[in-house]
Amino acid sequence: MAENKTRSTDASVDEYLASRAKGGQVDDCRALMQLLKRITKLAPRMWGPSIVGYGSYRYTYESGRSGEAPLAGFAIRGRDLVVYLDCGDTERPLLDRLGKHTMGKSCLYLRHLADVDVSVLEQLLVSSIANLRSRYG
Repeated sequence: MAENKTRSTDASVDEYLASRAKGGQVDDCRALMQLLKRITKLAPRMWGPSIVGYGSYRYTYESGRSGEAPLAGFAIRGRDLVVYLDCGDTERPLLDRLGKHTMGKSCLYLRHLADVDVSVLEQLLVSSIANLRSRYG
């Protein structure tokens, strides 16, 4: 079975932001980092070359594949910030109130933090962390 490429590293979060963030993304990333630190009470770490993560959890899928992933995190993907969330149907009303975004399976894409209601984003993050802790301990 292939090894997970996304692992916690000792790479510098500040160097990552300096190399990837463009224009207002730096301020948005810093604000997002403050929010995540307040919610998790943990310091950020790089996961792989491009995810700023907070905390971790161990997972095992039905297939037997297992690994470790950040409990909460985000990445810069071109012009978007991607916030990683574990959302289900119960979070749909929150997503409807969030503001301008697109949502993949577990990726919330934001162009600018000012485009969303940050208090709703906080609720989504708290719910996501609770979902992961409930499922994986």
